[in-house]
Amino acid sequence: MSTTPEPGLSNFIADKIRADNASDKFGGRVLTRFPPEPNGYLHIGHVKSICLNFGLARDFAAGCNLRFDDTNPAAEEQEYVDAIESDVHWLGFEWAGKYFASDYFEQIYLWAERLDELGKAYVDELSPEQIAEYRGDYHRPGKASPFRDRSVDENLRLLRAMRAGEFDEGKAVLRAKIDVNHPNMNLRDPVLYRVKKAHHHRTGDAWCIYPMYDYAHPLSDAVEGITHSICTLEFADHRPFYDWCIQTVDTPYKPEQTEFARLKLTYTVLSKRKLLQLVNDGLVDGWDDPRMPTIRGMRRRGVPPSALRELASRVGVSKADSWIDVSILEACIRDDLDATSARAMAVIDGLPITLTNYAPFTATLQNHPKKPELGSRTVTLTETIYVEREDFEEAPAKGFFRLFPGNWVRLRGAGFVRVDGVTKDLGGVITGLTATWHAPIEGNEGPGGGKVKGTIHWVPSDSPVVEVRLYDRLFTAEHPDSDDWKSHLNPKGKVVVTTARVEPSLANAAPGTRYQFERVGFFALDEVDTKPGKPVWNRVITLKDSWAKEKK
Repeated sequence: MSTTPEPGLSNFIADKIRADNASDKFGGRVLTRFPPEPNGYLHIGHVKSICLNFGLARDFAAGCNLRFDDTNPAAEEQEYVDAIESDVHWLGFEWAGKYFASDYFEQIYLWAERLDELGKAYVDELSPEQIAEYRGDYHRPGKASPFRDRSVDENLRLLRAMRAGEFDEGKAVLRAKIDVNHPNMNLRDPVLYRVKKAHHHRTGDAWCIYPMYDYAHPLSDAVEGITHSICTLEFADHRPFYDWCIQTVDTPYKPEQTEFARLKLTYTVLSKRKLLQLVNDGLVDGWDDPRMPTIRGMRRRGVPPSALRELASRVGVSKADSWIDVSILEACIRDDLDATSARAMAVIDGLPITLTNYAPFTATLQNHPKKPELGSRTVTLTETIYVEREDFEEAPAKGFFRLFPGNWVRLRGAGFVRVDGVTKDLGGVITGLTATWHAPIEGNEGPGGGKVKGTIHWVPSDSPVVEVRLYDRLFTAEHPDSDDWKSHLNPKGKVVVTTARVEPSLANAAPGTRYQFERVGFFALDEVDTKPGKPVWNRVITLKDSWAKEKK
């Protein structure tokens, strides 16, 4: 089995694995894992960890386990397990094995009894508030619990009583016996087990005590034979306890933890608490709202998984936390969609033009300017066509080359048009135009002999009327993490247009299909709200970064 990464792969974790393989540290084995808690939906922050763990397994011809950290039954549900599996698959990865921390509950508990027998753990009956007070903080020393020096036999009896359900929640915990005044707060006799009389999504009511994450995680890694336990930087201070657990109970495998910088995006909130608040307060349309940074939301919006993998690649792997501008994610999406999306014409805010000298004409348009293998489609000119309202100015500003009275403009693939008349309602709002049409002419010159500078898109009158949802960034602030973070919600983050029109070739498009609507943006047919005869198109991303101009 090869243990050499793909040519060009370079980051400090890959370098560490290479060094470990060269020294035969783990007997030539490489096994990573992605260990989400099934208490919510994955978001863009998880993408980096998924791509790193599964990517290293792929590049070293190894394996990556999917393990659910299901040690908090009150917050976990099968719904989230199913969603996480689906999202990992959608990103393009396959796990070597699927496991749950609950698979190891009995073994983890037996190791807790072993810690008692070694004098390395004790049952503490202080209240949670008292435990916090006794632990002190970074400016205040800790002090020993009055229950710290119980005998081995007493601790074993009480631990078994906890397991048997003889203690109420908050009345007893099992703590590691390490150092009540250690400079690392994670080593000040951390809690190993707490009482939780809640139904577990897999084990039912078999357990009423559950291991803490920091205790269950290293032991789960050890049971599975993980070699490289890769975590984000906030777990660096937890590593000494990770090692303490493995060494003290003397697990058969000795994995090592390595930390990397998590993904932090501007204009984005990744706090589960805040995302849950957005959902519960009705400020978004659920966890799969296309504005949400969840993988579910991005999938529904129409973001391709390859764009998210490319983001992980561009961001890279480092040891230092830093902010990544969300424009990098948007550029990955644009680059991907520009290369893969067929083109089509759509008019969002339509203005009708009546062609006074209409003659039948069928335009043949390429589906992609750089991919002739994607073929072409035809669009037939009708006596009335629709163009974007913003493409007409009755009194044009300097440099405006699109529609205005007397000016020839190219219709995409269908010759030329010149506005001759303007119709308005009683309020002065323009309701329609009349124009002269001219068939296509070779070269740059138009019907009047001069160069035609403007080209616009259009759709015929028999184009389907569709709903279009114009999605944008969820927040207007670069770092929406203040106390009034919800005040930074973008009021234009979702704009719904129910009278848009798309060219007839899109009438039978399959949900999830992505197109570039020429001169408008990249769009995908919504897979949830689209119904027969009622298509809903989501804007995935604009053609250009409209925010860059605002930041100047």
